Amino acid sequence: MTIERVASAQVAEDELALESTVRPRRLDEFAGQDRIKENLAILIDAARHRQEPVDHILLYGPPGLGKTTLANIVAAEMGAQIRTTSGPAIERAGDLAAVLTALNKGDVLFIDEIHRLSHVVEEILYPAMEDFALDVVLGKGPGARTVRLQIEPITVIGATTRVGSITGPLRDRFGVTHRLDYYGTDDLERILRRSAHILDVALEPDAASIIARRSRGTPRIANRLLKRARDFAQVRGGGDGRVTAELATDALDLLEIDGRGLDALDRQLLRAIAEHHGGGPVGLQTMAATISEPVETLEDVIEPYLMQIGLLARTSRGRQLTPSGWEHLGLTPPAAATISAAPGLFD
Repeated sequence: MTIERVASAQVAEDELALESTVRPRRLDEFAGQDRIKENLAILIDAARHRQEPVDHILLYGPPGLGKTTLANIVAAEMGAQIRTTSGPAIERAGDLAAVLTALNKGDVLFIDEIHRLSHVVEEILYPAMEDFALDVVLGKGPGARTVRLQIEPITVIGATTRVGSITGPLRDRFGVTHRLDYYGTDDLERILRRSAHILDVALEPDAASIIARRSRGTPRIANRLLKRARDFAQVRGGGDGRVTAELATDALDLLEIDGRGLDALDRQLLRAIAEHHGGGPVGLQTMAATISEPVETLEDVIEPYLMQIGLLARTSRGRQLTPSGWEHLGLTPPAAATISAAPGLFD
């Protein structure tokens, strides 16, 4: 392995370690999503009182809002072990059967990207969630027979960014379904202060406010920007490493993240719709081809936030810039652009 690859792998490992250190481990440490926290607290307390596993939970919403963190918190609050996997990682029914038979009573199986489970694997998961049993086929042809094996009562927690892609039978087997929303600025500031304390970063209140406003309502992004602001302060801040408002602004400007949290790719998309398609409407496939990005990236990462803050609208004929979108680009909309600007998430 080359030195460059070793260095890159080490950086990725360090980033993962840092992310794990700032993740909350209990419900009372988790900032934001108050309605979900209250419901989960009741669910957990009731399950502990009955000495039963927590009912199956489905969490959905944009990336980086805390689905994995909440799954780990549920396991920790129940004093249970958690086994983490993902839909694409479970290729065969036997893979899932091996995971399920290795779990003990009350353990949590967390399946990220659960919408990407194959139908064959789903068929194995149905009886496991309902009856805590596995239906195993022995033999082939006319002599094949089905044997039902009991497994320990467990909790399945699924996470997805595309709840509509989950089949109805699988979705109906979850007793609790929660949608995670984007975070407000106050909650993000609380998260940043906690992360700064854990990472031993001197973060001034005004700097926390600036980073929070540019974090797209997403804790994962807020923590990532905090680390980059810390790096910037250590190199160009005079040696003490304190993150001031001025240093935070300079660091985020260097990263090409503007005052509303849009990065270069977001602005490239908006500008492509404005300059190449007259502000829209334009289809998703055309947008993806215009900026050379996969459709999934646009649909799951870029679009949701732009729509939430009122810069992009989804119409029956395609995506279209709102007047706020034109204004953000500093351009004048054509007379034909009649989409009204909806209030943004943080307006």
